[in-house]
Amino acid sequence: MTREATVGAQLVQIDPKGLIRESFCIDGIQNGECRSIFLDWALSLPDGVDSRQAMSALLTEVAADHPDHPMTAVLREGLENAAKPRRRGGWRSRAR
Repeated sequence: MTREATVGAQLVQIDPKGLIRESFCIDGIQNGECRSIFLDWALSLPDGVDSRQAMSALLTEVAADHPDHPMTAVLREGLENAAKPRRRGGWRSRAR
Protein backbone atom coordinates (compact mmCIF):
# COMPACT_ATOMS: atom_id res chain seq x y z
CA MET A 1 0.00 0.00 0.00
CA THR A 2 1.35 3.43 -0.88
CA ARG A 3 1.82 6.22 1.65
CA GLU A 4 -1.05 8.18 0.12
CA ALA A 5 -3.39 5.19 0.41
CA THR A 6 -2.32 4.62 4.02
CA VAL A 7 -2.82 8.29 4.90
CA GLY A 8 -6.17 8.29 3.11
CA ALA A 9 -7.34 5.24 5.04
CA GLN A 10 -6.22 6.82 8.30
CA LEU A 11 -8.07 10.05 7.50
CA VAL A 12 -11.26 8.14 6.72
CA GLN A 13 -10.98 6.42 10.10
CA ILE A 14 -10.43 9.64 12.07
CA ASP A 15 -12.77 11.82 9.98
CA PRO A 16 -15.39 9.33 8.74
CA LYS A 17 -17.91 12.00 7.70
CA GLY A 18 -15.21 14.18 6.12
CA LEU A 19 -16.29 17.12 8.28
CA ILE A 20 -12.83 18.49 9.01
CA ARG A 21 -11.54 17.96 5.47
CA GLU A 22 -14.59 19.64 3.95
CA SER A 23 -14.37 22.61 6.33
CA PHE A 24 -11.13 23.62 4.63
CA CYS A 25 -13.02 23.89 1.31
CA ILE A 26 -15.67 26.31 2.59
CA ASP A 27 -14.92 29.87 1.49
CA GLY A 28 -15.36 32.50 4.18
CA ILE A 29 -15.88 30.06 7.05
CA GLN A 30 -15.62 31.70 10.46
CA ASN A 31 -14.24 30.53 13.80
CA GLY A 32 -17.69 29.85 15.28
CA GLU A 33 -18.68 27.66 12.36
CA CYS A 34 -15.40 25.77 12.66
CA ARG A 35 -16.07 25.17 16.36
CA SER A 36 -19.51 23.79 15.54
CA ILE A 37 -18.04 21.45 12.91
CA PHE A 38 -15.30 20.42 15.34
CA LEU A 39 -17.87 19.54 18.01
CA ASP A 40 -19.85 17.43 15.52
CA TRP A 41 -16.61 15.71 14.47
CA ALA A 42 -15.57 15.02 18.07
CA LEU A 43 -18.96 13.55 18.94
CA SER A 44 -18.91 11.29 15.89
CA LEU A 45 -15.44 9.81 16.45
CA PRO A 46 -15.63 6.02 16.42
CA ASP A 47 -15.06 4.15 19.67
CA GLY A 48 -11.43 3.43 20.36
CA VAL A 49 -10.08 6.39 18.38
CA ASP A 50 -7.87 8.63 20.53
CA SER A 51 -9.06 12.19 19.95
CA ARG A 52 -5.62 13.68 20.67
CA GLN A 53 -3.96 11.44 18.09
CA ALA A 54 -6.75 12.16 15.63
CA MET A 55 -6.37 15.92 16.02
CA SER A 56 -2.61 15.62 15.65
CA ALA A 57 -2.98 13.57 12.47
CA LEU A 58 -5.49 16.05 11.03
CA LEU A 59 -3.14 18.92 11.77
CA THR A 60 -0.28 17.10 10.08
CA GLU A 61 -2.11 15.80 7.03
CA VAL A 62 -4.88 18.30 6.33
CA ALA A 63 -4.22 21.56 8.15
CA ALA A 64 -0.54 21.79 7.21
CA ASP A 65 -1.54 23.23 3.82
CA HIS A 66 -3.81 25.85 5.47
CA PRO A 67 -1.88 27.42 8.38
CA ASP A 68 -4.10 30.53 8.57
CA HIS A 69 -7.46 28.75 8.28
CA PRO A 70 -9.84 29.05 11.27
CA MET A 71 -10.18 25.24 11.47
CA THR A 72 -6.42 24.94 11.91
CA ALA A 73 -6.67 27.25 14.92
CA VAL A 74 -9.61 25.26 16.32
CA LEU A 75 -7.71 21.98 15.92
CA ARG A 76 -4.63 23.43 17.62
CA GLU A 77 -6.74 24.76 20.48
CA GLY A 78 -8.49 21.42 20.83
CA LEU A 79 -5.17 19.59 20.95
CA GLU A 80 -3.80 21.97 23.58
CA ASN A 81 -6.91 21.75 25.76
CA ALA A 82 -7.66 18.05 25.39
CA ALA A 83 -7.37 16.53 28.82
CA LYS A 84 -5.80 13.18 29.38
CA PRO A 85 -8.48 10.67 30.33
CA ARG A 86 -8.56 9.96 34.03
CA ARG A 87 -10.42 7.62 36.25
CA ARG A 88 -13.49 9.27 37.75
CA GLY A 89 -15.39 6.55 39.50
CA GLY A 90 -15.18 3.45 41.58
CA TRP A 91 -14.07 2.78 45.08
CA ARG A 92 -10.61 4.35 44.63
CA SER A 93 -12.07 7.80 44.03
CA ARG A 94 -14.20 7.79 47.17
CA ALA A 95 -13.04 9.42 50.40
CA ARG A 96 -12.01 6.95 53.05
